Amino acid sequence: MQLPRTARVHIAGHRGLVGSALVRHFRSEGFEDLMLYGSDRVDLRDRDAVRRLYADQRPRVVVLAAARVGGIAANAARPVDFLSDNLRIQVNVLDAAREFGVERLLFLGSSCIYPKHAPQPIPESALLTGALEPTNDAYAIAKIAGVLHVQALRRQYGLPYISAMPTNLYGPNDNLDPRTSHVLPAMLQRTHEAHSRRAARITHWGSGTPRREFLHVDDLARACLFLLEHHDGDAPVNVGCGEDVELRELAELIAEVVGYRGTVEWDTSRPDGTPRKLLDTSVINALGWKPEIGLRDGVSRTYDWLRTRR
Repeated sequence: MQLPRTARVHIAGHRGLVGSALVRHFRSEGFEDLMLYGSDRVDLRDRDAVRRLYADQRPRVVVLAAARVGGIAANAARPVDFLSDNLRIQVNVLDAAREFGVERLLFLGSSCIYPKHAPQPIPESALLTGALEPTNDAYAIAKIAGVLHVQALRRQYGLPYISAMPTNLYGPNDNLDPRTSHVLPAMLQRTHEAHSRRAARITHWGSGTPRREFLHVDDLARACLFLLEHHDGDAPVNVGCGEDVELRELAELIAEVVGYRGTVEWDTSRPDGTPRKLLDTSVINALGWKPEIGLRDGVSRTYDWLRTRR
């Protein structure tokens, strides 16, 4: 089912890492009517504001990429914010979508919704089968609620709304703040600063032994439109590259891309998080989608962006 390129599409969270990639991709695919409202114009945590927006603009398609996000430090420091803000954003947008006739909607969750000790690679069926990683459980619970909300809308109202669970993402417009960023951009920024200062050593968080899967955000944007046009089902769909890497290896790759030749050390007093998190992507692969951007190429592109940003 090809979406009409004249359809009004609300990309919620269009200024963030994922949202900005969605804007780039949808525009490149010929979509002419994108609804782009930043939080300075419409606070998605405000139920009345969201209802007014949808009553006035009447989008036909919604991609719900708006969220409060952050790495281990941010999640551990502000669990209430991550739970409360994300719940309110999701409930407000999903309820308004139903009330004002949105025809297709994609809710973006996160791979952190799966149990800490889920089987590897993690199938979609692992959802709600075990305890969560405690360092991001508040965020994970909010995202799980979003998945169940989408499923409830399908059951009660027969709406063709779907959910996707991306793996760890990175790319242009990523958050580089060391207090709130995710692991890859944090490592990249730290290594860039050390290289610029000609520092003899840098220190990354944890032991370096956890394994993580990384997907360039432009590949995720392609996957989002692909799912809207090729998938309709209750279960969330994993979106990843199908390969993971030890964080020590990632640190070495980043150092090579940046050109940093100092010593890389690890602060084992800092938490590691989930020991491994690799998604089973057989469902989306069987539908015909695969990523196009390899990790080294993706890190290089992201570093080019980091060096030129103002």
